[in-house]
Amino acid sequence: MSSYREQQKEDLKKIDAIKKKYDLTNEQDVLNLYSQMQTGDISFETDIGKSFDDSIYQKVEEIKNKKSVDISVKKSVNKNKKEQDRKKKTVKSTKTVIVLTKKEMRIRKTILALLFLTSVLCLGYFSFYCYDAWKVDRESERLARLKENTVINGMYADQEIEISGGGEKKTLKILDQYKSLYNSNKTLIGWLNIADTIIDYPVMQTDDNEYYLNHNIQLEEDRNGALFLDSNCDITNPGTNYIVYGHNMKSGKMFGSLDKYADQSFYEKHKEIRFDTIYEEGTYEVMYVFRSRVYQQDEIVFKYYQFYDANSEEEFQSYMKEMEALSLYDTGVKAEYGDHLLTLSTCDYEEKDGRFVVVAKRVK
Repeated sequence: MSSYREQQKEDLKKIDAIKKKYDLTNEQDVLNLYSQMQTGDISFETDIGKSFDDSIYQKVEEIKNKKSVDISVKKSVNKNKKEQDRKKKTVKSTKTVIVLTKKEMRIRKTILALLFLTSVLCLGYFSFYCYDAWKVDRESERLARLKENTVINGMYADQEIEISGGGEKKTLKILDQYKSLYNSNKTLIGWLNIADTIIDYPVMQTDDNEYYLNHNIQLEEDRNGALFLDSNCDITNPGTNYIVYGHNMKSGKMFGSLDKYADQSFYEKHKEIRFDTIYEEGTYEVMYVFRSRVYQQDEIVFKYYQFYDANSEEEFQSYMKEMEALSLYDTGVKAEYGDHLLTLSTCDYEEKDGRFVVVAKRVK
């Protein structure tokens, strides 16, 4: 990022030098400058320089248009002259001068100022957007390296918890690769990865499903948020279905590439999803891919985001039929009562409150 800022400074210096050498209100100077830029003697590397380049190009187009109009006027005058010569044998010259009033000049200056301000704001937003995406990439890479660092993870003692479920007690041990991450943030519950996509992130969980919509794993405010498990799910005593949420960022971050599964050819090459909890590794096979939306509480309709646990085989099969009916294509993969499912959910912009959903079953 520092290199990019240095390039911006260099472009600003070039622009200042150009303004000192060329009078940008003089048509000939503008044309001379444009010629230099076309030969490559003057070039820019950043959006600031390219914006200046675009403004020079616009000035040249205006000059060309003006000359085109002048030529057209001259042709018309010459034609009239010939007609008059033929009929009256006299020659008259005509000149057309366009004069803007003070009010028109003020309006023109205001419009140009607004256009300039808009371009500056757009450039600023784009720069922030790029920086934001770069920051997410850097943090994701850092976390991935930390997960794979056996030396650092080996510095932590084994961490175990004892739970009771179904009348039995069992001991859960945090996997070695997640020790360091877990001790940095106790809300870490796992890691999600889909091959050949940017989706390779830690998964968090709190009692508040709103928190990680606008906070990252460092607990900092971040519009990218983080992937998080629905608060109704329990990794220590799993129900039927884990539901993981994430933003559909236009930069592609978080679940921004999840909707690639809308294309069956993508599914054919990416049938498996890796989801580890901090206690257990897991591989899931994609079953259903569908679009849905968030419904009103009183609407009687299948709401995938309320499917955490099936209390009976009949209830489980009912859920499967609902999702199969919604699925964009048939994967041929079926689940039986007792199988554990993973549901990935993100926003879908095809309709208001739309959602894009991928459902998979655990295979190992």
